Amino acid sequence: MAEAVSAPTHSIEEILSWYNGQNPGVLANLYRMLNHGRLAGTGKMVILPVDQGFEHGPIRAFGPNAPSHDPHYHFDLALAAGCNAYAAPLGFLEAGAADYAGQIPLILKLNNHDILQDEIDPLGAQTASVKDALRLGCAAIGYTIYPGTEPRRKQYEQLRAIAEEAKENGLAVVVWAYARGRDLEKEDELAIDTIAYSAQIAAQLGAHIVKVKLPTDHGFSEKNRQIIEEQNIPIDTLADRVRYVVQATFNGRRIVIHSGGGKKGDEAVFDEARAIRDGGAFGSIIGRNTFQRPWDESLAFLDTIMNIYEGKQ
Repeated sequence: MAEAVSAPTHSIEEILSWYNGQNPGVLANLYRMLNHGRLAGTGKMVILPVDQGFEHGPIRAFGPNAPSHDPHYHFDLALAAGCNAYAAPLGFLEAGAADYAGQIPLILKLNNHDILQDEIDPLGAQTASVKDALRLGCAAIGYTIYPGTEPRRKQYEQLRAIAEEAKENGLAVVVWAYARGRDLEKEDELAIDTIAYSAQIAAQLGAHIVKVKLPTDHGFSEKNRQIIEEQNIPIDTLADRVRYVVQATFNGRRIVIHSGGGKKGDEAVFDEARAIRDGGAFGSIIGRNTFQRPWDESLAFLDTIMNIYEGKQ
């Protein structure tokens, strides 16, 4: 068992103070998410995202665990595991929001894209609205941007307008920031400077919660690599790199969570969670690594993740 490393902790009151000036409804919904489930009051979050049916198709998303085709399965899983919130596209939330009303904070993913054509320069389609989120009783809306793509500026403009509407109506804004594009090789998408830049862009566009992938020690830009070396910015360990992404996101004054990515071995995911914790980030948004396994295994897996963020493992 790995020994817990001391990492910055923040009270809910301190976190909410970073968003002073926001609509009180936004603060109330951030409070709802931070104070729900197993990690309530800790300043950490574990969110269950299930947008993969749209993003990857039902066979790839739900084929490994047939019961997960049912939208209610994911509401039940998020509740049983004690997640802070559950995020999904319109159809999945509509299929269960009434049955589970008030039981868990919901995040409506407002844009999605498919993989039936190449992903060189992806552009998600808006598949739901702020009005839908209000109708379904959501705490927040989610939106994906792809820094590095040719149509990225259109995405930024769309997000700005949607975020403005969401905030006016008291909804928190969660931004998925995934660098993609024809000028980025696969290794560049996960480079420390690319991930930090993507997180900064999301925060500058008004995100309350920023979701990014975990960074590697690769550097996309030669100039950035030079600055990292000259300034002795630590990036050797994953915890170091997470710490810099948090610093790059308004010096930690925005909630930064990291995606779980594709299904991988349990210990690899647990080691990543420890690095997220020790690097001072706020938690995980983890989907395929949970719902693509049998129910009991999913709960045991999420129990370990929660233990890690609680500093018990």
